[in-house]
Amino acid sequence: MATRPGSLVRYLSQAQAQRIDEELMSTYAFSIDQLMELAGLSVACVVDHEFAHAIAKPLLVIAGPGNNGGDALVAARHLKHFGFLPEICYPKATSNPLYERLVQQCRDLDIPFVPDVTLTSLQERYSLVLDGIFGFSFRGAPRAPFDAILATLCRSAAPIVSIDIPSGWDVEAGFPTLQSHDDDDDDDDGGLGKPAGGLDPHILVSLTAPKACAQHFTGSHYVGGRFVPPALAKAYNLVTPAYVGSAQFARWTSSQ
Repeated sequence: MATRPGSLVRYLSQAQAQRIDEELMSTYAFSIDQLMELAGLSVACVVDHEFAHAIAKPLLVIAGPGNNGGDALVAARHLKHFGFLPEICYPKATSNPLYERLVQQCRDLDIPFVPDVTLTSLQERYSLVLDGIFGFSFRGAPRAPFDAILATLCRSAAPIVSIDIPSGWDVEAGFPTLQSHDDDDDDDDGGLGKPAGGLDPHILVSLTAPKACAQHFTGSHYVGGRFVPPALAKAYNLVTPAYVGSAQFARWTSSQ
């Protein structure tokens, strides 16, 4: 059993998150495709909820090489159907057939793929950035090309929406592992109001349930991925969000 009876769980450790994913895909018969589709849809719905006013301006989706990147690709597809103008940076594409299908689906919608992320484009072109680089399985320090991408994001004033984990953060401790790269400015904020050390997202969309690092997040916090069976929530004593009607996300508060 994941936790002792009566001990309510509001934030998951990395090990708990991994076990819950395994149980969803074994005991509860979900496929990775299904989980990714529902997760990406919930992320897209949060973006639509928060940024409907910016629908006419392109947004940048940055997809990492793992499942978080898959969630981002799904979200980009849904956002295109919602009327947004997503562009995708996917610098380390995999040969996994699942991800190849997700990429093809985006290409079939004429979603542009861009080769890199520049500070100029972040400042002048995009209304927001959807961070789908690293998920809860991430450990250690970011490596190329993502270290440079994260450093550029740290220097940008563009709003950031992070999927499940703010990329560069320690999944449990919550403190970013990335160090700011700004050779031209000795200020901690890189001259643009962001703290050195990692991403400072405006919005976090936790999937399934918030991870331990989310306790340190102070922006707008939502939970998505509306697929947790009651039996699984009971087994882990999970505090589940109060979804309303057909909504694919719910706001999460520190008192929840």
